[in-house]
Amino acid sequence: MGMSVTISAATEQDAEQIFRLQYLCFQSEAALYGNYRIDPLVQTLDSVRAEVVGDCVFVARLGDEVVGSVRGSVTADGAAAIGKLCVHPRLQGHGIGARLLRAAESALTEQRGAKRFRLEAGHRSEGNLRLYRKVGYEAVGTSKGADGVPMIVLEKPAGAYAATA
Repeated sequence: MGMSVTISAATEQDAEQIFRLQYLCFQSEAALYGNYRIDPLVQTLDSVRAEVVGDCVFVARLGDEVVGSVRGSVTADGAAAIGKLCVHPRLQGHGIGARLLRAAESALTEQRGAKRFRLEAGHRSEGNLRLYRKVGYEAVGTSKGADGVPMIVLEKPAGAYAATA
C-alpha cells in the first residue's frame, strides 16, 4: 500500500469525510436489499456531526483520507450499540474493519463502562456477518430496521475484545 492505515478517535473535522465514505460504502448494502432508504444513506451530515461529538467514533486513515469508520454508544443497561462500520471498498479484506471494531470495543469498555457489545447486520449481509462471527459475536435474535430490512442482532460480552486482537 505504501502507507499504513492508522486507527484513531474521530474529530469534528472528520464528519464530512465520514458522511461521504458512509454513503459510498452502504451502496452495496442498499443494492443487496433493493432499498436505497437504509439509514446510512439517508442520514444527514448534521446527524453525523452530532454522533462524532456525542458518541464513541473511530476512523481509519490512510494519510489524510478517512477510509473507514465505526460508531458506538452505551445504553442505560450497559450494552454498547456499535454501528455503521464501513471500510472503503478498495481497502476491504485487509483487517481494517476488525481493527475499527477493536478500537471501539476497547474505548466503550474502558471509557464508558460497557458490559456487552451489540450490533445488527442485514440478514443477507454474509460478509458482515462473517466478520462479526470471526471476532466473537453470536446471533441472539432478529429485528426489523426502521427501513424494513430484516436484521440479525449479534452480541458478545465486554472484555472479549482483547481476544479479537
